Amino acid sequence: MSKKIKKQPGKPHQHDLSSLPKWLQSSVQQWIVFAFGLILYANTLGYSFTQDDAIVIQENMFTQQGIKGIPGILEYDTFYGFFKDPTKLKLVSGGRYRPFTLVVFATLHQLFNDTPFVYHFISILLFAFTCMVLYNVLLLLLKTRFSDLQAGFIAFSASLLFAAHPIHTEVVANIKGLDETFSLLGSLAALWFCIKAKESNKLKYAWMGAVCFFIGLLSKENAITYLAVIPLALWYFYSEKGVVRFTMPYLVAVISFLLLRTAVIGVDFGGAPLELMNNPYLKVVGNEYVPFSPSEKLATIFYTLGLYIKLLIFPQPLTHDYYPRHIGIMSFGDVGVLLSFLGYILLAIIAFKGLKTRTLVSFSIFYFLITLSIVSNLFFPIGTNMSERFMFMPSIGFCLLLAYGLNLLANKTSSQMNQSLYQKGIMIAGIILLAYSYKSFSRNTVWKDNYTLFTTDVKTSVNSAKLQNSVGGELIAKATKEKDENKKNLMLEEAIGHLQKALEIHPTYHNAYLLMGNAHFVEQKFDEAIKDYENCLRVYPQNKDAEKNILMAYREGGKFFGEKQHNLPKAFEFLNKAYALDASDYETNRLLGVANGVSGNTLKAVDYFKKAAEINPNADAFKNLSMAYFNTGDKINGDLYARKAAELPAPQPGNSEKK
Repeated sequence: MSKKIKKQPGKPHQHDLSSLPKWLQSSVQQWIVFAFGLILYANTLGYSFTQDDAIVIQENMFTQQGIKGIPGILEYDTFYGFFKDPTKLKLVSGGRYRPFTLVVFATLHQLFNDTPFVYHFISILLFAFTCMVLYNVLLLLLKTRFSDLQAGFIAFSASLLFAAHPIHTEVVANIKGLDETFSLLGSLAALWFCIKAKESNKLKYAWMGAVCFFIGLLSKENAITYLAVIPLALWYFYSEKGVVRFTMPYLVAVISFLLLRTAVIGVDFGGAPLELMNNPYLKVVGNEYVPFSPSEKLATIFYTLGLYIKLLIFPQPLTHDYYPRHIGIMSFGDVGVLLSFLGYILLAIIAFKGLKTRTLVSFSIFYFLITLSIVSNLFFPIGTNMSERFMFMPSIGFCLLLAYGLNLLANKTSSQMNQSLYQKGIMIAGIILLAYSYKSFSRNTVWKDNYTLFTTDVKTSVNSAKLQNSVGGELIAKATKEKDENKKNLMLEEAIGHLQKALEIHPTYHNAYLLMGNAHFVEQKFDEAIKDYENCLRVYPQNKDAEKNILMAYREGGKFFGEKQHNLPKAFEFLNKAYALDASDYETNRLLGVANGVSGNTLKAVDYFKKAAEINPNADAFKNLSMAYFNTGDKINGDLYARKAAELPAPQPGNSEKK
């Protein structure tokens, strides 16, 4: 492979490309790459917010404050604005400090409110720009080692392949993925400035790059791997001279970021929690979760690392969810694990073998391994088995290697590439680009909204407890808006089926119990709903939603059994339990007043209606109390509260009288 390299590292070739066709000139090619990335994802412009967008946009209290929320974004863990409870931050391994993208979202909210089109447009625009920057960085590096046409071909092909690769759809179509985009963009810009510093021997460019690098770090911690990539690139494509000098500003940027991160969220090396949705390396032993054995954990990690390579080569099937147990408990006796392990050993051997001659193959592999390391789960937990978005940065190594292979294929009969061979190579690359583009475009349609995303991907991630739970939640939300009772009930039963599957996979999944309770509540199966809420509180006593919903189930169940079933004993049973949970609930007291009135317990009816009126003194409350007094024969108090009711405006339709 090294025989194809005619130039020596660190000796850029003076070239004249003015005689080449316009589309072969770098000034045009960079815009072709930009336009390609833009067009490929244009279909997402009309899509909604999906998946994790709620965490960073719609349900983040700091983002929703607009510019006023920026101080809070800078002061706290990234997830604090969503959780709004510091005790919940430990659910996420290692903490998160990624304020830059949230500042961008807060600014967009200030200017455009929550308009998905604007957010999607920014996401697409920045992705296309990142692809263009990638092209320019690769061109600068490759021109030190290859002829002008070869350098242009490899850079152009690699950038187009990167733009088209279907594994990137999650980053671009999911607005939250802007953290990945900004992280890579800042890192690539840092490398570009460092190359400029090296070529001009001016340190000021390195400091400019350090600023870009710092922004990348503030977007997502993955950028830190470029502290190794940047000197590696200088060494491979230039020379050892000045490597330390020109990378020192980037070390300053990393130290500054780590100090800032530590000051905000403290020191947390990512201890894994004993909760399956935040630590995939747990299994059930004796009715409780315990960690995988070291062998099981390592085997499972290598299996997922093998899946990454498989998806880079053949991106099918794709899914946004790799939570347990989409990836099962693996062992080194599994063929997939052994193939992956041997594959990575082979990659390492090839990479180290090419160190001496500084081959492009060696650099591409080292780049892939270095940028993959931080999301591999080998060194610290990341909270999930794997994710396609984690390949956004490492995939450059794959695309560069593939483009170099296409260069060799097109140039196999000649040591120098000419225009004819260039066009032949582009035609070959075009076949792969066409396949990738079709898959990316079709995959993008899945990200239209949560319902489409979840119901599509659950067919792939059948054993993901998280996704089964998410589908159940979406079906319940859709069912509550459905007017047709038959369709509504079918959706609710389907939701319950998904939630039961989630609980089979993850027996202590408290949110699945909560949602199943909600489904039974909507079905007016109140006994089952209460049992579900009790199970939720059994496995997670701190669940405030379950506490609130169980009260509502008792209260509304009491109303249902009294008004619809005419079963007063059952109604009293439920209403008394609701009262025991919260004696200050207006509606519970009102319903107990009605039930006692119907039962002839007029004095008790007065007591409950009186308490309801004290809790919420409205016209209906006084009217009920007036009638209760009349039923006891107390005309004085009956008239008194009738006058009070008349003095207050009647409640408007749709207004709640509950407290």
